[in-house]
Amino acid sequence: MFVPVTGGAINGNLYLNSTIITHGIIETSNIITTPITANTNFDVITQSVQYFTANAASNTTLNIRGNSETSLNTYLSTGNSTSVVLMFTNGTGNTYFPNVIQIDGTPITPKWQGGTTVTSGDANAIDVYGFTVIKTANSTYTVLASQTKFA
Repeated sequence: MFVPVTGGAINGNLYLNSTIITHGIIETSNIITTPITANTNFDVITQSVQYFTANAASNTTLNIRGNSETSLNTYLSTGNSTSVVLMFTNGTGNTYFPNVIQIDGTPITPKWQGGTTVTSGDANAIDVYGFTVIKTANSTYTVLASQTKFA
């Protein structure tokens, strides 16, 4: 029997013994027309992409959290992960980047793709930073990070 379902949320487990057909998954992006600030909160509950379209004027401390009321530690169970993308533009001569990464306000050292810590952004480019945060225990995370230049 086919039962169409629209809207709403499933809180808990859903077990199916049939075929699931999905039509596109949309990720929530936040397009910001101002430069990235010295302190940037990334609220994973309400977005998966932040894109700052104006040229950066400083490095940023990136704080990944659930949102202003919910810590990432509360939002994720041990063994859960979330992936986020931070994009921002650097102008001529600017090489700004997220120089401090935090989870719920606590600094963390990510493992960077290729094994080399990022120490600058790219002038005249859009830098895209991807972060996968894996909760391994209470308030304990492995963060995998990458940087890609688009010019």
